[in-house]
Amino acid sequence: MGMSVTISAATADDAEQILKLQYLCYQGEAELYGDYSIEPLTESLDDLRAELSEGCVLVARLGAEVVGSVRGAVDDKGTAAIGKLIVHPRMQRHGLGGRLLAAIEERLAGERAAKRYRLFTGHRSEGNLRLYRRYGYAQVGTEEVNRRLSLITLEKDAAASAYAASA
Repeated sequence: MGMSVTISAATADDAEQILKLQYLCYQGEAELYGDYSIEPLTESLDDLRAELSEGCVLVARLGAEVVGSVRGAVDDKGTAAIGKLIVHPRMQRHGLGGRLLAAIEERLAGERAAKRYRLFTGHRSEGNLRLYRRYGYAQVGTEEVNRRLSLITLEKDAAASAYAASA
């Protein structure tokens, strides 16, 4: 009998597993852009622990193993920044990224009064762009970071997300 993946709030005890998974998951992004100094690969355990204590961090677990994670925070205008959506490579393409995205949206709207969701991804990250568009995000901006990387900003209204979830 197989185990099912559960999604819940991360705890301080999850920090090391999240950081190891993050390092694994961002190797492809670093290779894609030719830059292994990207923030997800240089984030310290202390920085992650600070985020766990201040922000909203969810994990997906398969038994005791953390196989996915996502983070979010809401500013004083009600805009939720969603980031570091990661899924273990062996678990990708099974809907877990979408489940994590929906779960963080629901948590940020319910507990932190998010009115709008915003996230960023690199211009070459086609899988990420497909996922975000499938979940109702629309491109609202592009910022050239350097000659190898442009960040695409995507947003959607929280009300539209709540409607889609109930439809």
